[in-house]
Parts: sequence; structure tokens; C-alpha cells
Amino acid sequence: MATFVLVHGGFHGGWCYARVARLLRAQGHDVHTPTLSGVGERAHLASQAINLMTHVEDIVATLVNEDLTDVILCGHSYGGMVITGAAGRVPERIRTLFYLDASVPEDGQSILDVLGPEMASAAIEMAGRTGTMMDPRGAEFFGVNEADRAWVDRLCTPHPIGCFIQKLRLTGKEALVPNRTFVLAERYQSANAATYAKVKDMPGWKAVSLDVGHDVMVDDPEGLARLLLEEVGR
Repeated sequence: MATFVLVHGGFHGGWCYARVARLLRAQGHDVHTPTLSGVGERAHLASQAINLMTHVEDIVATLVNEDLTDVILCGHSYGGMVITGAAGRVPERIRTLFYLDASVPEDGQSILDVLGPEMASAAIEMAGRTGTMMDPRGAEFFGVNEADRAWVDRLCTPHPIGCFIQKLRLTGKEALVPNRTFVLAERYQSANAATYAKVKDMPGWKAVSLDVGHDVMVDDPEGLARLLLEEVGR
């Protein structure tokens, strides 16, 4: 039995992995889909104080309090920042960092640094109503299939802008995690294509490109489950 911890991206919650989790559990695996502070079903806890390190602590606490080891830790989109931060704290608990069309930060970068100035301007615009919370982009923007757009739009919530602004300081312990995988969603145009090109030939990385929209777990849960299961024997 393998252990999977699936971390969602911005504006989403653990709900987005429901289909993938069912497929993995049907194979007898242990699956955790935590929702980060201030979003999803935890949106009522949103505050200006929530930032990237809050979410890193959310995942570290999941790994430690559940006493999880040999974890295949998947992060979608913004969740790539979160799993990288967690790896810098508890690398001994992690087997694989699985970046699902996700940001892969260098030391001292925020997700806005990774995504570039156009996204930084968009984030400020999305937070214009409150100055604190970014309103979610619609499911159509992320390339979600038409049948699921209403579901995704209904469940997405505003996201604290501090999470996108705060820079991540690497500890050096991240290098102790033995495996890394990057999955590119071809139908979503972002800086992730450059990341895919960068890591695909790097030692220790596995890179896969899928013909899907950004919300891979929604558009192709079977394909994502298959890729995650490949990590079990890696």
C-alpha cells in the first residue's frame, strides 16, 4: 500500500481530487486530500494573516500528525509552492514530489515571480474588491471541460493574496527527496511549459505532457491516477 497526499491549487479545495482519490483507494492505497486554510470548506477561516507558510504548515501538520512516511506528495498549480516548502521541512517523510502543472520555485521566489508580471498584475486586479482576497478565475479560464464547469465554479472560493506574494526560502533539505515528477497540461498556456522544458532532461526528474486543461484531476482523473500509481514502483 502506498500513501498519497494530494494538495490542491489556488481557489480550490480537497474536493477537486475526489475522483482521483476514489480510483487510488479502490487499488488499496491510503489517500489524503487536505484543504488548505482559508479556502474550500475552510473559507470561513480566511484572513489577511494567511500566507504561503500557513499552507506549508497545513501540509507539514498533515504529514506529522498522521505519521505519514514514504509519501507521494502531489501539488497542483500553486500547490507546487506548498509541497516544495513541505519538502524543506520534512523531506524524510516524502518519496516523490509530484508537480501537477505546478510552479517549481527557486530560492526566494513567490508564485508571482514564477508566473511572471502579467500574472502579478492579474492577481492585484483579482484582489481589487477587498485588497486581501483574490476572486477566483472561472473554470473556463482554466480549460475545464464544459460538463464540469458549473461544479468547479460553484466550489471555487477566493484565495488570500498573501499566499501568492510571499517568497519561499529553500532550506536545502528539499534535495533529500529522491524523486520528482512534472506533469504539463498542454491546453493551459502558462509559464509551466517553460518549467516542463527545463526539467524534462534533468537527473531525478520524470516529465509527462498531457492533452488536458489545467485542472487535470477534473478533466482526466483516470490518467492522473495512472501516473500517480506509476510512482509506487519507482
